[in-house]
Amino acid sequence: MIEQLRNAASEAEKRLAEATDLDQLSAVDSEFLGKKSVLTGLKKQLGGLDPDQRRNAGQALNEARRRIETAVIEARTRLESGALHARYEAERLDLTEQLEQIERGHYHLVTQARDRLEDVFVGMGFRIAEGPEVETAWYNFEALNIPEWHPARGSFDTIFVDLGEPEEVMLRSHTSPVQIRTMENQEPPIYIVAPGRTFRTDTADATHLPAFNQIEGLVVDRGITLGDLAGTIDSFVHAFFGGEVKSRLRPSYFPFTEPSAEFDISTADGTWLELGGCGMVHPNVLRNCGIDPEQWQGFAFGFGIDRLAVMRHQLDDIRELVNNDVRFLRQF
Repeated sequence: MIEQLRNAASEAEKRLAEATDLDQLSAVDSEFLGKKSVLTGLKKQLGGLDPDQRRNAGQALNEARRRIETAVIEARTRLESGALHARYEAERLDLTEQLEQIERGHYHLVTQARDRLEDVFVGMGFRIAEGPEVETAWYNFEALNIPEWHPARGSFDTIFVDLGEPEEVMLRSHTSPVQIRTMENQEPPIYIVAPGRTFRTDTADATHLPAFNQIEGLVVDRGITLGDLAGTIDSFVHAFFGGEVKSRLRPSYFPFTEPSAEFDISTADGTWLELGGCGMVHPNVLRNCGIDPEQWQGFAFGFGIDRLAVMRHQLDDIRELVNNDVRFLRQF
């Protein structure tokens, strides 16, 4: 009987290892472990054996059952895993879509120019300041020495917002309000640049946009002179455009600076190109912000980031910056 039990266990292990599906496994399981199985039949014969033989045969029976049950578990695990994998493969959907080689994106041309300008000015000792794009008349005009009756106020082509008294709330037409807010909330000395979007009612053409980007600088300290302004602009021009490019100041007029100037840069063909405006901060502007002009002096400057990008890359039309033509943007 012991030999029969060992042979039955070996036969069951072999057939379970060769089973290719769960139906075959169930058949082998039933054949060797079921109520009418080989082991059940041999178990019934134990009663006719003497005690010593019964003990040895019982141990052999338990060992055979353990071997077969272990083989059943292993076969079931193998077959179920295979069936699950086959089901996954049958139901798998390939959702990959690749029309061409995937290219990494990069910063927009205006963002590149803004980041480079910020890096240059931070390297010169300035810090970056920001403010809201929707402003009141006080910050956009009056604190900057442009009262309601001032003729320069009409030249800003302001976009007003219906959020209060008429012509009291507007989309900022320059980033100068950031200068006012900084002077109101920070004691001098002040060294800041204020980049950001600005808005005017300009019609978009080759040189104008109704929404454009500016960067303005402000310095307020003791003993500041026009020479400091000229030196700062010259240092910026060399850092941004290269040491061969020169700068110059031409007399001009702005309500918030006195004296005021336009600053130009030299070009390769020997001509001059206007870059922006600048000047010494008007004493009225300092007083409006609670700063004593007898103790503190300052200068300010500003220019368009979009136009700077156009100049730097020799573009023919500023509208290319907002058309979002990927073929154009990929070149930069």
